[in-house]
Amino acid sequence: MRILYLSQYFPPEVGATQTRAHEMARGLVQAGHQVTMIAEVPNHPHGIIPPAYRGKLYERATLDGIDVIRVWVKSSPVKDFRSRMAFYLSYMVMAALAGIFLARGKFDALYATSPPLFVGGAALILSFLRRIPLIFEVRDLWPESAVALGELKNPRAIRLAAWLEERCYARARQIIVVTQGIYQRLVERGIPTDKLAFIPNGANTNLFQPQPEAAQALRQELGLGEAFVVLYAGIHGIAQGLELLLQCARRLENNTSIRFLFVGEGPVKADLMAQAQQMGLSNIIFYGEVARERVPAFLSLARVAVVPLRKLDLFEGALPSKMFDAWACACPTLVTIGGEAKEVLAQAAAGVWVAPEDVEALSAAILRLVDDPAQVRQMGENGRRFVAEHYSRQAQAQQLEKLLTSLLNR
Repeated sequence: MRILYLSQYFPPEVGATQTRAHEMARGLVQAGHQVTMIAEVPNHPHGIIPPAYRGKLYERATLDGIDVIRVWVKSSPVKDFRSRMAFYLSYMVMAALAGIFLARGKFDALYATSPPLFVGGAALILSFLRRIPLIFEVRDLWPESAVALGELKNPRAIRLAAWLEERCYARARQIIVVTQGIYQRLVERGIPTDKLAFIPNGANTNLFQPQPEAAQALRQELGLGEAFVVLYAGIHGIAQGLELLLQCARRLENNTSIRFLFVGEGPVKADLMAQAQQMGLSNIIFYGEVARERVPAFLSLARVAVVPLRKLDLFEGALPSKMFDAWACACPTLVTIGGEAKEVLAQAAAGVWVAPEDVEALSAAILRLVDDPAQVRQMGENGRRFVAEHYSRQAQAQQLEKLLTSLLNR
């Protein structure tokens, strides 16, 4: 098969979207298929395009056998409504043009992953003009989630986004969802079950595994000694509600054996750092974004990784990939998400669930783990085994390859 794959975010950018797209595409290549990826030039989440990519409408390269076309986008470090729309719409236009003029030859399938939903806009154009069957992957219900988070308020923009969403569902030959919550929500909205397929998030168990030596070197570099490290690694965004961890750090500041480590970048990181300074917190370390290959070392040094989201009904169907990355490194998790994530956590027996936005309960859970290192080790072992058996990216890429082959054969 020849597959045209649209993902706005892609390595060398770091994040869950980038990782899933890369590993799914690489799995298709390893199965003997040809994949052309259309992505943006690197800039996310800072909004700053590196010098090597500036002044170019596009760049073409090969990554792990994937033909990657990176297109110019209107990026900006300012994240307001106008700049976001310019960012998303510029990708939509440039990806559509790249799909017409640069991705030459006949393609058997067009695979588009959302959000951003405007990836679907480019996919609709290409599917119609080039008559390629569309497979639409839904990792988050957009614009529903953007409205719930207050990121999208303009009524006209909401109506336009809802219309675009429905057009993508109608045009798609198959809709792939990453959580059962999204699956059920789409069924409720009238999408036939035979049009839906479930391929969840997971972890690359070859890359994500315990790295004790690298972890020890990091502990020395950061001056952590034998501290009980509470880690948050990922995008510092609105949805995560990371202010909760600052409040927790203030409550536990007198316990000198506990340190909080934030790794990554995002739109609220500067505000978090300013708040931590104003609060006079000395038990927090902020670390910059790291390459994905280095993330397992940070997860290996942590005693527990926090997987937080704000208290919204929307997140009852969330299943963040950072849960599986942590477990693959034998790092237990503190999960502050209800619904599906809570259920999977219980199945894995690989961490502790805490009600969202409950700083007192989260602080108490951390103290219990500090006092029970044997339980921490056992939960870490449980997590590693659970991911290897049920949520490996390698198996999920094979599942996608079989689904596409079967679909196109029909």
